Amino acid sequence: MKRTKIKDLLASQPAGQSVKAEGWVRTFRNNQFISINDGSTIQNLQAVVELNSIDESLLRRINTGACLAVEGELIASMGKGQAVEVKVKELTILGDCDAEAFPLQLKNRPSLEYLREIAHLRARTNTFGAVMRVRHAMAFGIHKFFNDRGFVYIHTPIITGSDAEGAGAMFRVTTLDENNPQRDEQGHINHKEDFFGKETNLTVSGQLEGETYALALSEIYTFGPTFRAENSNTTRHLAEFWMIEPEMAFYDIHDNMQLATDLLQYLVKYALDNCKEDLEFLNKRSYDEEATKPQDQRSELGLLDRLKFVTENDFQRLSYTEAIDILKNSNPNKKKKFQYLIDEWGVDLQSEHERYLVEKHFKKPVILYNYPKGIKAFYMRQNEDDKTVAAMDVLFPGIGEIIGGSQREERYDRLLNRVQELSLPEKDLWWYLELRKFGSAPHSGFGLGFERLILFVTGMTNIRDVIPFPRFPGNAEF
Repeated sequence: MKRTKIKDLLASQPAGQSVKAEGWVRTFRNNQFISINDGSTIQNLQAVVELNSIDESLLRRINTGACLAVEGELIASMGKGQAVEVKVKELTILGDCDAEAFPLQLKNRPSLEYLREIAHLRARTNTFGAVMRVRHAMAFGIHKFFNDRGFVYIHTPIITGSDAEGAGAMFRVTTLDENNPQRDEQGHINHKEDFFGKETNLTVSGQLEGETYALALSEIYTFGPTFRAENSNTTRHLAEFWMIEPEMAFYDIHDNMQLATDLLQYLVKYALDNCKEDLEFLNKRSYDEEATKPQDQRSELGLLDRLKFVTENDFQRLSYTEAIDILKNSNPNKKKKFQYLIDEWGVDLQSEHERYLVEKHFKKPVILYNYPKGIKAFYMRQNEDDKTVAAMDVLFPGIGEIIGGSQREERYDRLLNRVQELSLPEKDLWWYLELRKFGSAPHSGFGLGFERLILFVTGMTNIRDVIPFPRFPGNAEF
């Protein structure tokens, strides 16, 4: 008999039809009631074994974590919380599980920190099953959003010779002997002898390469892994993460802000429409977690309320300068409750400032634009005041910045001057500069960190728990 997914069985009308289900045991009670799950849904299927119908030696092998197949009749369930169950006629153990050694026992609910140490098994928990199904839905929703709007999906390189951010926090790629690399006459490592004949790194962004295709195909997007070698051990940073980066010709900063708004509202609504059961579970989980915090540290909104907060509110747009004025005159700043006090124009905003603007002042998502030139990347279009650039950040409740983007500098002379001001290597950016010589056009783009999005949509509090195998300083397990 062909297997039917548990999700489909639970949605079926019970009529005594013969069915087959396969999955992993969550619980086995009274030597009769088996709760199994195959990952297709957060709900378990109850399989009922009639007394004396299955060999005792087989029943003794049914432990939490074991994998099995059951065949039988799909009937209406008399138990609470489920409409159907399977009356078992045949049972096969597909994979045994040592009950004493299995680290996922219901009686000892493991912490998220512990689950990171057993990342090869954590997907079997309700929490991580729900998170990964939401992650899948969001990835599908992203491709659907851009495809429906005529964008072209471009695969940008993972290995690159350029640093899009100019920050230098990159992982080097080399085949040279690490113990005795070849050196030139000045004693420097001779990258001409390396695999690519030059110094190369794992990409920090697909943006620069994406711009080349936007200036030919008009509207493109990339969606792939990016890497930052920052020694940052926070709940919001990873060394390897995924980025969604659209680049659009003929878009100014205002068009860019509108696309970012449309994308985020579309994705959050897509999650609400397509991940209902998982989000309800994660909402309860988030509520229980909030209840353990001191009253003054609790979020004012539950998970589902935060998601509706995004879909049901217009995004407030204001300049960086206006935001600084609001923050300087805010009670937390005056009473020195901010960890980083705002006392002058030109400082980079911290998460506490971003969240204040969203959660306390405006009570809606916020888009800040026209940032100081000195705190933003070289490729951002310089405004006529020569102090600011046409940059924009989208700020969300509970998380702060979720999107960063800008109108790109399309004027060759202005871009070249900025590269030289920052002492960036022109030899590595020659092709990027040359784009401005041959049919340059106004264009814009932004980056959405995929894991930041999943963090927001699932209500999880640590970014290491929304990616299957997190990479961070000191950890490259699994």
